[in-house]
Amino acid sequence: MTDRQTRIAVVTGAGSGIGRAVAVELLRGGWSVALAGRRVEALSETAALVPGGTALARRADVSRPDEVTALFGAVHDRFGRLDLLFNNAGTFGPGGVPVEELSYDAWRHVVDTNLNGAFLCAQAAYRQMKDQYPQGGRIINNGSVSAHAPRPHSVAYTATKHALTGLTKSLSLDGRPYRIAVGQIDIGNAATEMTARMSEGVLQANGEVAAEPVMDVADVARTVRHMAELPLEANVQFATVLATTMPYVGRG
Repeated sequence: MTDRQTRIAVVTGAGSGIGRAVAVELLRGGWSVALAGRRVEALSETAALVPGGTALARRADVSRPDEVTALFGAVHDRFGRLDLLFNNAGTFGPGGVPVEELSYDAWRHVVDTNLNGAFLCAQAAYRQMKDQYPQGGRIINNGSVSAHAPRPHSVAYTATKHALTGLTKSLSLDGRPYRIAVGQIDIGNAATEMTARMSEGVLQANGEVAAEPVMDVADVARTVRHMAELPLEANVQFATVLATTMPYVGRG
């Protein structure tokens, strides 16, 4: 068992981008963090960014139920409890593909990763948080501003992010009796490998291609940490963090 003063987190997709930034922020804040992802080398690189931090790097494909079970079993064996799941792993899928040309395999891959993976991890976390003592914990799902307004040619990604909002609401309701708080952060244009193309120009709703502003991913990480460190009696149900002048409110 871990010292109760040490908080325990699982961060999926922790090998790069937003997941890496959040994991680093939590480690610097004294959390013990299980880093989950498909590339162990990248997870080890994340852990090395905070010398002296307590990190467990664990390979896991969140779309595979057996690997999710193994991940949370390893967390339980190592730390004895779970205080936070940051449900972050996701994929945009093939970019720029019109809906009529999107293959079923491509659709299924996005759904399996973004939605089914989020459900499997939330379910595993929920079970552990319900059964542990003291009971409870927090789940934060990484949504997207696409949970509100789509980009052109993003049907699979947008559909899963809308579904993730429903998952968040349902988990939040069902978690009430067990002190499980569930919220969602919707992020727009954080500077990561995935958004590098923003500065080169991306397709807009009016058919034009235009560069878009981005924000420091560290600002996202600090927001997640704020949500994570609230007492369980308080919850940020939904938060939207985005580059101030990105085309979102006026998108379309």
